[in-house]
Amino acid sequence: MYIDVHGHVTAPDSLYVYKSGLLSHRGAHGRGSATLTAQTVDAALDQATPTFGGLSHRQHLDEAGIDIQLISPRPYQTMHSEEPARLVQWYTEETNNAIHLSCQVESRFRGVAGMPQSMLLGVDQWVVELRRCVDELGFVAATVNPDPYEGLRQPPGLGDRFWYPLWETLCELDIPALVHSGGCRPPSRESYSVHFVQEETLAVVGLLQSEVLTDFPELKIIVSHGGGAIPYQRGRFYPGAFRQGERFEDILSRLYFDTCLYTRDSIEMLIRAVGVQRCLFGTEKPGVGSTRDPSTGRWVDDIHLLINDIDWLSDVDKGRIFEGNARELFRLGG
Repeated sequence: MYIDVHGHVTAPDSLYVYKSGLLSHRGAHGRGSATLTAQTVDAALDQATPTFGGLSHRQHLDEAGIDIQLISPRPYQTMHSEEPARLVQWYTEETNNAIHLSCQVESRFRGVAGMPQSMLLGVDQWVVELRRCVDELGFVAATVNPDPYEGLRQPPGLGDRFWYPLWETLCELDIPALVHSGGCRPPSRESYSVHFVQEETLAVVGLLQSEVLTDFPELKIIVSHGGGAIPYQRGRFYPGAFRQGERFEDILSRLYFDTCLYTRDSIEMLIRAVGVQRCLFGTEKPGVGSTRDPSTGRWVDDIHLLINDIDWLSDVDKGRIFEGNARELFRLGG
C-alpha cells in the first residue's frame, strides 16, 4: 500500500476567486464565502489541467496507485504575510473547509490543517483553527510554515520559545506537523522553490540546535522535501556532534523526513542519512513535479518508482517507507 504524506488540496476556482476578492477589498466588504460545495470540490478533482501535465488529481493518484494521500493547503497560496490579519484567517478557514469537503468526496484523502500564520495574530490564535480542524473536521496533522513573513523579514527560528505554544498544542492533540514553507515575496532573491529548501534547512538546524525536542519529547515533526539541504550536507555538522560525544546521524534521526525528492540518488542519500524508520513516502502529486521526464517517459513525481528501483532496500524496508511509518505516526489504523 502507498500512503502519500505530502499532497495538497485541488480546490475549485471559487476558492481562488474568493482569495482575489479578499486581496482587492482588504476585508472592507466583510468575510464573504468561497461558496464551496461537495459537488464543486468533487468536480475539481476530476478536472484535467496543463499545470498537472494534462491529468486530473484523481488520475494522478490512480496512475501511481496511491491508496491514501494526506492533503494540506497549497503552500504558495497561503499568503501568511498579507495584511490585515483577518484576510489570512478567513482564507485559511475557507481552505481548510475545501480540504474537509475533499476528504468527504474522496475516500483516499486525509486532512492536514493549515493555520492562519499571520505574525499579527500570534501562535495562540493560530491554534484555534488547528483545534477546529482536528476536533471538528477530523484532520490528522498540521502544516507549519517556518517563515510566516514570506521572506519580507526574519522570523524567530523554530528553536525559539515563540513557537512553544504551537508545540504544546501539537503534543496535546497528539498529531504530527509537516514543516513546509509558503510563498516568498519580492524583493527576495530566491524563487519559492528555493525558499522551500532554504527554510526547511533552517528549520532542521533550528530544531536540532535547540531544546525543543528535549522539552517536547512527544513532538512529531516531519520536514518536507527530504529536509532541505541538511541530510546531504551533514558532514558540515560532524565536528560539532563529535565534540559532544554524538553522531550527527543520530541527532538528525530525531526528526522525520518525506521522500519528496525527484531523483533516486537523493532519496538513497536521505535513507542512508536518517534511516528507513524516519522516512515517509511523499510525492506532492500532482504539483511541481507533474511533468514527464523525456528520457524515461515517467512522471518526475513518480517517487514510488524511484524507491522501488533501490535494489539494496528490502521489501520490509520499502513497506515501512510506503506505509508502515505513516500508519504509526498518523495513527491511520489498518
